[in-house]
Amino acid sequence: MDTTSDTLREVAITSKRLLARVMTIVGNRLELLTIELQEERLRMVRSFLLALGAAVFCFLAGVALSVAVVVFFWERSPVLAVAALAALYAAGAAWCYSGFARLQRDARTLPDTIEQLRKDCQCLEQNLK
Repeated sequence: MDTTSDTLREVAITSKRLLARVMTIVGNRLELLTIELQEERLRMVRSFLLALGAAVFCFLAGVALSVAVVVFFWERSPVLAVAALAALYAAGAAWCYSGFARLQRDARTLPDTIEQLRKDCQCLEQNLK
């Protein structure tokens, strides 16, 4: 009987240690996830504000340049000047959209957390075999 109770005690102690390690791992991963989410949020806000500022100033420069071009070519061919500007704006919009689509296609969400979880799964598989 003593061997059975000793074995049960050892199993209980080992189970507690395993549970404590799993809880530590889960806590570490959640902390990493939280930090990455905070960093991503700050990066997104910063990126948005910079993009908004760039867009506003580009818009203002475009309006000023458009007025200058139309005024300069008003006596020669105002319709051609406006059409050329519209074509230029359409090309710029297409270029911006292609960059945006490429950025969205190449985006990775929480890469460090996902990689660490993969490593944890591999480690658990090796230790449980």
